[in-house]
Amino acid sequence: MAQIKKIKVDKEKVNLAIQTGIPLTVTTYTLPVEMEGYIVDILSVFLHHLNMDSYFEGLAYCVKELVNNAKKANTKRIYFTGKGLDIKKLDDYEKGMENFKMDTLTNIDYYLEEQRKQGYFIKTIYQMRNNKIKIEIRNRSELTVFEYKRIHDKITRALQYASVEEGITQLLDESEGAGLGLAIMVLILRKFGLTEDNYQILSEKGETINRIIIPLDKSVEENIISLSREFANLVDGLPEFPENITQINNLINSPTSKMSDIAKKISNDVALTGDLLKMVNSAAYMLPHPCQNIEDAVKYAGLRGIKNLLFSIGSMENLVANSTDKSKKLWDHSYQVGFYAYNLARNFCRKNKSNIEDSYVCGLLHDMGKIVFENARPNISTKLESLCKQKNVSKEIFENLIAGCNHGEIGACIAEKWNFPSILTDVLRYHHNPENAPESSKELTAIIYLADMMAHYSEGLIDYVQIDNEVLEYFNITSEEQFQGISERLSSSFRR
Repeated sequence: MAQIKKIKVDKEKVNLAIQTGIPLTVTTYTLPVEMEGYIVDILSVFLHHLNMDSYFEGLAYCVKELVNNAKKANTKRIYFTGKGLDIKKLDDYEKGMENFKMDTLTNIDYYLEEQRKQGYFIKTIYQMRNNKIKIEIRNRSELTVFEYKRIHDKITRALQYASVEEGITQLLDESEGAGLGLAIMVLILRKFGLTEDNYQILSEKGETINRIIIPLDKSVEENIISLSREFANLVDGLPEFPENITQINNLINSPTSKMSDIAKKISNDVALTGDLLKMVNSAAYMLPHPCQNIEDAVKYAGLRGIKNLLFSIGSMENLVANSTDKSKKLWDHSYQVGFYAYNLARNFCRKNKSNIEDSYVCGLLHDMGKIVFENARPNISTKLESLCKQKNVSKEIFENLIAGCNHGEIGACIAEKWNFPSILTDVLRYHHNPENAPESSKELTAIIYLADMMAHYSEGLIDYVQIDNEVLEYFNITSEEQFQGISERLSSSFRR
């Protein structure tokens, strides 16, 4: 018997997905044994990163049940079409199901190959977002009305039983095994303290979607709260925003200020003048000619642009000091996102000049919370270790949660402390969840999200299917080829 080849899980990609809230998607057409094993192994790594290993056995059953049901549903469509039967007609459905199981089992390779040829996919999606785990199994075939009714009846009956064992005894049904499996799945979810509201089955746009929503374990949520408090104390201990930059920003905000007064105030600070000119002349702005003085800088960048650059410089003064190697890499990524964001905004936000002007600073500072965490970690390492021991959770899981789930909130707290504009604070808070941003900052937040995803994509850290479809649709990006083309042009320009 041939040995099954095990597909290795990329643990770094799983960790990145948790930290950024992007979905992990596995697509198959035939669901071979090694692919089913791979899907379950990803679930194991995913749950381990979130300190929820106790959920693995039950959720692994649920996932295997749903992917195999999806495979069966796709096979059913191929079979019915081949027999000239209309699966949406009850008489045809009942006639087809008489021999479906026997006919397909004796010639399963043919039906699986047809599924692949005709694009009958099965997608498994894992996502950590808004302190909830979302597991979706999607397949390219909508449920018929009577299929949905049968499934719903099984689930309703399952809710009457107190345990998995009682449910199995009462629900054994030889006519179509999928119903029993779903009933057991619902009972397993109940065992975790979940209700029928945590499981949804939908049919839309040619797909059937099975969705399980799992809130973070209460102990994990408590751990996040504890760490957030630790970082609230850290934020309170941050130095004040540089006074010279604060004064210039106040001057810019004053309706009585003259352009010459602002330029003179900046020019009087030699170090600030140098930093500002360096930033204006950076690749992000792609100026036709080098900018030689502050008057030109104001002309090219505009007052709002100058103000944003001052926010960037002031933040970097406070955050770059004592940077670790990891935080330096985060800054490199942030420069790339700032460059991408500015150029994306110039193309996609032409009607909103303020979004163009704000895009660079938002991109540059989007991971400010993560950078603070990285810089602060050596100073609070002992406290973290003590807290981990108290909670009986590994330090690595603690760090994953705070650096991943909450870094947007940490960045927003810092921005509020330093009196940054609300648009910048919103972007920092919601750049991984643009759909939750206030309407006034939703477009810019989506730009920063897109720039961030493009930077990760250009580094080979994520796949196209992991990017939020709603954001892609908003910017009329309809294919991976189009997305890849934009990404490659930006990457090439950034490297130059």
